Amino acid sequence: MRCSDRVKQAPMALIAPTALALVSGLSLLLPATPGWAQDWPQPRAVRIVVPFTPGSATDVVSRAVFEQVSRQIGQPVVVENRAGGGTTIGSALVAKAEPDGHTLLVNSTSHVVVAAAFKNLNYSVADDFTSVAGLITQPFAVATRTRYKSIAELVQYGRANPGKLNYGTNGPGTSGHLFMEKFALAAKIKMTQIPFRGTPEAMTEVMADRLDMFPGPVLNTLKLAKDGRVNALAVSTPTRSAFMPDVPTLTEAGVPGADYVFWIGAFGPARMRPAVTERIHAEVQRAMAVPDVKAKIANLGADPINSSVAEFDSFVKREIKSNAEIFISAGIKME
Repeated sequence: MRCSDRVKQAPMALIAPTALALVSGLSLLLPATPGWAQDWPQPRAVRIVVPFTPGSATDVVSRAVFEQVSRQIGQPVVVENRAGGGTTIGSALVAKAEPDGHTLLVNSTSHVVVAAAFKNLNYSVADDFTSVAGLITQPFAVATRTRYKSIAELVQYGRANPGKLNYGTNGPGTSGHLFMEKFALAAKIKMTQIPFRGTPEAMTEVMADRLDMFPGPVLNTLKLAKDGRVNALAVSTPTRSAFMPDVPTLTEAGVPGADYVFWIGAFGPARMRPAVTERIHAEVQRAMAVPDVKAKIANLGADPINSSVAEFDSFVKREIKSNAEIFISAGIKME
């Protein structure tokens, strides 16, 4: 409420008692302002829920970015690993949290995959989260047995021998599984999935000439390819990776429509105030410009995402739809 010029000029001793009485009366009539209606951050810790184990790419990126955010805002930021349930345990915690910007989720492509993989989720991926900020993208490298010299040669063998090609994944419903099925659909071949506990086990089988291919991390695959233990025939992203500039995209290799991007992003509960979302987004973007954070991201063979809140939200909506389409087209059934 604006004061008149006359009131502004009144002696403080005269207006103070009246003003204090008015404020005291209003305080009895109005409810207390909820914490989320104030500016972010409040004087308490920010909780980052990561639905993966420590040391995973999502965990490493979360800690690199939000440790820097903590320094920027002068508040503690605590990263909490809540793995299990295909990332649904940690995601459910955030979906049910107060939308005050003090409980955030950092998840990967798995965030949208579960929407198609699990029909009985106790939350809605589309409706129960606020998209806050994209963090990184990371291509898969198609690592194959050394007998295959090109994607064209591998596809030719697959078409001549339906079902005989096999590929490794880190489990059904993972982003690597979805990528390989999208590749098979685009190449018009049939392949058999073989799940492994992790990337090292799968790569060992490729090097031993017992597994035809595996969608591996770029830097890990690059090292093995340089040593002659696997062949890196293509990357999954629409453009070539700066870390493997001589390796073609799948479109360049003759299989258009097989592109697949692994990404990591930050989310909050639904109904976060736009001002809070934009503030967190700004702090994240600022953190990702810090040389030390950029170096940690580069060490993963990843690229930072530079998008607005609205752009990232639109991207997530497209990802929910496109991953659901892979499930339907490939006939993937999760038990």
